[in-house]
Amino acid sequence: MKTHFACLARYNRWANTRLYDMAAALSDGAYRKNVGAYFGSLHGTLNHLLAADRIWMRRLTGSGDPPSKLNAVMYEDLTSLRAAREAEDDRIIGVVGEFDEAVFETAWDYRTLNGTPQRQPLREILAHLFNHQTHHRGQAHTILTVLGVAEPEPLDLLIMLRTERA
Repeated sequence: MKTHFACLARYNRWANTRLYDMAAALSDGAYRKNVGAYFGSLHGTLNHLLAADRIWMRRLTGSGDPPSKLNAVMYEDLTSLRAAREAEDDRIIGVVGEFDEAVFETAWDYRTLNGTPQRQPLREILAHLFNHQTHHRGQAHTILTVLGVAEPEPLDLLIMLRTERA
């Protein structure tokens, strides 16, 4: 499990880097344009991804400053948002790397944003964290297409793995 989640943590950083590179190539107006996505714009979607990760990392580590809502806009500009994203991706890689193999089966207690207590194995929580990222990066990829990016860079895990082996 540790090897698997360490790979997903690396993939998460790799895919986010590619996504932010594509976002940086847009005009500010396009980046902020509400295209009818769940979080409106690429800006809203990228903020949501960071918000959710900070919420989960607080639950997993007991540290950090998470927002109180999933649609929080924590950073108004892409440069600051990107710096925070990079720091959070490094944090996720570090935290996953610190877990020993046995802890992935350990039940984890946490509360949802509305205070409801939950208990799940760490492996399920981490699977959700990385799957959630992939889900919303897919939405962001679609937003890029809607905004006229003819062929957004692929974000496939296999491409990252091939790149690592090259």
